[in-house]
Amino acid sequence: MASGCAAPPGLAVSAADSKDRVTASDETDASKRARLRLELAAGYFGRGQLDTALDELKQSITADPNQAAAFNLRGLIYASLGDARLADESFRRALQLNPRDADTMQNFAWYLCQQKRFDEADAFFRQALAVPQYANEARTLMAQGVCQARAGQLDAAERSLLKSFEADPRNPAAAVNLAEVLYQRGELERARFYIARVNTLNDVVSAQTLWLAARIENRLGNREGLDSVTTRLRNRFPQSRESAAAEQGRFDE
Repeated sequence: MASGCAAPPGLAVSAADSKDRVTASDETDASKRARLRLELAAGYFGRGQLDTALDELKQSITADPNQAAAFNLRGLIYASLGDARLADESFRRALQLNPRDADTMQNFAWYLCQQKRFDEADAFFRQALAVPQYANEARTLMAQGVCQARAGQLDAAERSLLKSFEADPRNPAAAVNLAEVLYQRGELERARFYIARVNTLNDVVSAQTLWLAARIENRLGNREGLDSVTTRLRNRFPQSRESAAAEQGRFDE
């Protein structure tokens, strides 16, 4: 699933004890350096240049050690580097600095899910969703649902993913993950409905989405539907592992 960790939110720089609109002249040299270094760090992180991102981030935190967004990004970087202690420490520091930052809550929750700390993860997902006027509810619900599925909590996963789909029906990742959970639960007709929506989108369809559709048709015993999907899979993605598995009839793996 694409939704895993969000990029850090932009910095909001405010002038203390001022009722005027904040402009560039209100920003101190230190806070400007911190902001620019954080923006650079986020860009390098997005391109997968983790060491360079971390170096820029260290300079940002040195300039201003009280940026919640910087510690959120620090958590994402250390999580990507596999440093569990520093990732955990970073996310917790970010939430100390900004206890209502729902994006950090979701990022921390997803990190905890990857560590199989499922109960802790779900608690932070719930905290994020409880933040008033949270703009990324659909994304967080999807991440929560995927995590619940990993924990074997399929009923809860279905509820979360269905809410995510209802909140943003244009997001194909929610439909794919919901279809997978429904397939695991044996809700095959419903699973077929959601994966079919995805497989009609030529810019989204993949070997994985066609493979899920093939497994559904196979379990339904629909030979015509199975042949149609596997033919499309072989034609579109002939070198994929899914195409090879279809050729060998390994639909229950």
